Amino acid sequence: MKKRTKKIIAALIGTVIAVYTLLPFYLVLLNAFKKANDIVANPVSFAGASLSQFVTNLSSVVNNSNFSYWYAFACSIIITFVSLALLALLGAMAAWVICRNNKKKWANVIYMIFIASMVIPFQVVMLPLISTFRDVGNFIGVSMLQSIPGIVFAYLGFGGAMTVFILNGFIKGIPYGLEEAAAIDGCSPERTFFTIILPLLKPVITTVTILNGMWIWNDYLLPSLMLGQNGKVKTLPVAVQAFVGSYVKQWDLILTAALLAIIPMIVIFVFAQKQIMGGMVEGAIK
Repeated sequence: MKKRTKKIIAALIGTVIAVYTLLPFYLVLLNAFKKANDIVANPVSFAGASLSQFVTNLSSVVNNSNFSYWYAFACSIIITFVSLALLALLGAMAAWVICRNNKKKWANVIYMIFIASMVIPFQVVMLPLISTFRDVGNFIGVSMLQSIPGIVFAYLGFGGAMTVFILNGFIKGIPYGLEEAAAIDGCSPERTFFTIILPLLKPVITTVTILNGMWIWNDYLLPSLMLGQNGKVKTLPVAVQAFVGSYVKQWDLILTAALLAIIPMIVIFVFAQKQIMGGMVEGAIK
């Protein structure tokens, strides 16, 4: 009887958490099929929702010159792809070097710096980040604000800690004998990494890439600070701001644009959730 009661309580708690988590997506999805007046009148009601209205909203968003959907979509693709590729490659290199030198003090110090950076709230470094990037851009002659290289460099910094942490845990489970055998055969450290270690990291790299990808694609605060609301480079979350005015908010277009922005990541997560959880567990345990 006690086991049954525990199962019922666990099911109720799980249901409450699921409803709480899915409610925002439900509101976005439902109201993307409605007019602005119907959304303001009752955002949780099905009244006024129709497929024809969704098509109208979709057309208004895609063809809106202020929103520039396809340009913002292309910018998001470029920023996300480049950031993920560099995070995976550089994170794997850093994790491998730290793991194989874990008995040395400098490696432990660097690893602890990575771990410590994970607990620093982003809000603490917002203003210093902007001023530092402005000064660095002036020094090297390359704009680090309102540019793709600048935002990619920022994502490398903020995403590198978690990437190294997960990959380091996974690399610990790879037998060191493989690298010793490669060294005996005449492999250089670089060739050993790219021909032996990197292929073995493919499952956990996939996990890290998906986790970082969802964060980078959906991120609003960092791009809004570094790219600005009226900059040349815009990501989809920042571009949605075009429908928000000082006195008028086009909720039908805002929610439709938000739906277009989050659907790609939802699809990827649904099809890759098993690999995500598997990679997280392996990276944390090994």
